[in-house]
Amino acid sequence: MSEFQLIEKYFSNHANRQDVLEGPGDDCAILDVPANNSLVVSTDTLVSGVHFLPDMDPNALGYRALAVNLSDLAAMGADPRWVSLALTLPEVDEAWIKSFCDGFFELAEYYNVALIGGDMTRGPLSITVSVKGTIPEGKALLRSGAKAGDLIYVSGRLGDAALALEHLLGRRTLPSQQFDALKLKLEFPHPRILAGQALRGIASSALDISDGLLSDLGHITRASNVRAQIHLEQLPLSESMRALTEPEEAWRLALGGGDDYELCFTVPEAHRGSLDTALAHSGVRHTCIGRIVPGEPGVELYHDGHKIELEARGWDHFA
Repeated sequence: MSEFQLIEKYFSNHANRQDVLEGPGDDCAILDVPANNSLVVSTDTLVSGVHFLPDMDPNALGYRALAVNLSDLAAMGADPRWVSLALTLPEVDEAWIKSFCDGFFELAEYYNVALIGGDMTRGPLSITVSVKGTIPEGKALLRSGAKAGDLIYVSGRLGDAALALEHLLGRRTLPSQQFDALKLKLEFPHPRILAGQALRGIASSALDISDGLLSDLGHITRASNVRAQIHLEQLPLSESMRALTEPEEAWRLALGGGDDYELCFTVPEAHRGSLDTALAHSGVRHTCIGRIVPGEPGVELYHDGHKIELEARGWDHFA
């Protein structure tokens, strides 16, 4: 099939929102941004062998490609609306493309996100996704609002995706039943859209955990010019993580493993009750893991009240 036949068969007819005035088919899409809202945009590229294993199931890859971008919108508290997709393929494999699209559009339809355009080229397998959302003016969650005294929270549980990846890379062998459950965390992360929206007006700062908690929380401390203290015994770990690893190893995976796509956010003490009420309706578990304090930007680790040193480096493409 030609490039345009592929686009027509698999990617057209997905601009099913009334705020898409012109979707795929013209040189640009035309969108209707609601009054008194700001446009929120995030773009990520996923490269075979870097962001995913070359033999990854295409259905999971399609889902994950969109999910990791929607996670960025969740971290801003935004409402997802539109997405652009640029797909580079080494060859035409219709079965692969269909499976990829099934995963991608399953998630897009769940969050009512319309595909408004993109590109298809030939070359080494890579996927570039650009998501667009909106947020009421002045309500966006930023990294720069944390203040001394704020509590530090994370959603969900940490480290399971990193533990599954350790198995896939041959660094450890996990029991098949537990690996299957952990693999779902790696391949099908849940963007915390409802939780992010619930945090508007409550959280003082937020971001999503993609490169590891220690690295990502460091971004908040630098943007806000504050210091963070984490209590390791409070990190939310799954039963599988606790059963399969020693405590220090579990902490390293939770702090530096990445691929969690949970939210890390700070909340003033006065908003603690409001937080519990707001997130109760989102169905997302949240855990207080520490506090923001005055000082040089950075993250301190404590266990049972004692400061400890623990090496846990997050993901950096050029490190």
